[in-house]
Amino acid sequence: MIDRLQQRFGAFSVYLHKRVLVLLALGFSSGLPLMLVFGSLSFWLREAGIDRTTIGFLSWVAMAYTIKFLWAPVVDRMPLPLLTRLFGRRRSWMLLSQLGLILGLTGMASSDPTLNLSALVGFALMVALCSATQDIVIDAFRIETAPEEMQGALAAAYQTGYRLGMMLATAGALAIAAWAGGDDGYNPVGWQTAYLAMAAAMSVGVVATLLAKEPQINPQRLQLETLETLERLLHLPPRLQRLLMWGYTAIVCPFKDFFQRFGRQALLILLLIACYRISDVVMGVMANVFYVDMGFSKAEIATISKVYGVIMTMVGAAVGGVLIARFGTLKILFAGALAVALTNLLFSLQAMVGYNTSLLTVVIAADSFSAGIATAAFITYLSSLTNVAFSATQYALLSSMMLLLPKFLAGFSGALVDTVGYPSFFLLCCLLGLPVLVLIALTARHGSKAPAPEADVPQQQ
Repeated sequence: MIDRLQQRFGAFSVYLHKRVLVLLALGFSSGLPLMLVFGSLSFWLREAGIDRTTIGFLSWVAMAYTIKFLWAPVVDRMPLPLLTRLFGRRRSWMLLSQLGLILGLTGMASSDPTLNLSALVGFALMVALCSATQDIVIDAFRIETAPEEMQGALAAAYQTGYRLGMMLATAGALAIAAWAGGDDGYNPVGWQTAYLAMAAAMSVGVVATLLAKEPQINPQRLQLETLETLERLLHLPPRLQRLLMWGYTAIVCPFKDFFQRFGRQALLILLLIACYRISDVVMGVMANVFYVDMGFSKAEIATISKVYGVIMTMVGAAVGGVLIARFGTLKILFAGALAVALTNLLFSLQAMVGYNTSLLTVVIAADSFSAGIATAAFITYLSSLTNVAFSATQYALLSSMMLLLPKFLAGFSGALVDTVGYPSFFLLCCLLGLPVLVLIALTARHGSKAPAPEADVPQQQ
């Protein structure tokens, strides 16, 4: 049956592979908590009467995603008592982070920002930290579970699942909040019910983790690389030897390997990564606030922005995966960045027109489709830079670099809207995305593809 489908659908048949389907489920588990501390939370706060400037600064809760490289070496190398023996190195950390997410979301569901904003923010920070940890492990799992030629399809499937999780965390949360608390004003019961439902939905991630197979990698190169360091530590006590060797392999080796493989080109690559998502992240913090201020109801936002928009993003991700295989990663990376920057001009038009559901549908469709292509290309690009021997730490570093500057600037987005208004704000977001095109062109000219390490090839399952 699958063979017939593969013959019929040609290039798209790769999405029927069992590894791709596993990443679809894990992508859902990653996308769900992100929007609950980044998108839906801003809607909740705005409806509760929290001012835009405060909402903008509270978006810094999501900065946990930008500093995850700090604890990635621990996740990469440290086994968990009992859990690692039962589930393996990657799946044990996935399961632990998912249980923490369920606990944090339950805490958010018990909070009300009008009574105790600090408690809500504290639980949101817990969710962000657990979600960032889960992302570290899933990214490493994705890179280790299949060879490079499948990474484009894995990235597209991951993004599709990610967007499905986002759909539930946004459209689903809004629909539940409207059903449980009404759509005529603020009712904390609606939002608390919605977040409790989201905590229950995280069980999808738990089930996916339990059903997934632990990836196997060849550690030969890592062992050879650390042999000389071990010889220099032989004069130390055995316990101190083990501690220093763990620190060397978990912290030093991933960064040393990256700069050895790319040399001076590494700085240009890191600059490109740091700037690639500035345009959409800065705009994204104010998106839900913008919809509220334009007069759209929760039901309209859930239907147009969250359901229809997420579907278009998944379509864009699937198309992006095929285009990457056909034309290469950097060309699609450039096209995606240009499209994402230009779609901000449509939001500027929406701000000048005001309440208009037809125009909003067109704006969301174009923006979401562009974002799907750009994100699929960017994930594939980051994966191509990663050595599987240090996948968790290196990918966490790269994806942290991706969000550090955008998330920091996004914290000022509310104050910027208050100062210049929505039309000028979206125009500035468009301009922020244009320098990225120059960085991509420079990267393509000098080349950013390092030779793959010989011994670090995932074993086929």
